[in-house]
Amino acid sequence: MAANNEAAKKLKITLIKSTIGQVPKNRATVAAMGLRKLNQTVELPDNSCTRGQIQKVRHMVKVEEA
Repeated sequence: MAANNEAAKKLKITLIKSTIGQVPKNRATVAAMGLRKLNQTVELPDNSCTRGQIQKVRHMVKVEEA
């Protein structure tokens, strides 16, 4: 049952700053997260991979627990 609870955890990630003028690596990270437009929100699983992506572009995104 613990695995089911952990699999259900999600993060709501919103792009709050434009990717224009950003380092290409950061642009690619934002695109890989599924964010295309400003103020667009996506829900991604709360795991170490997603947390790493968020850490790379933390100055461009807002994160909430879903």
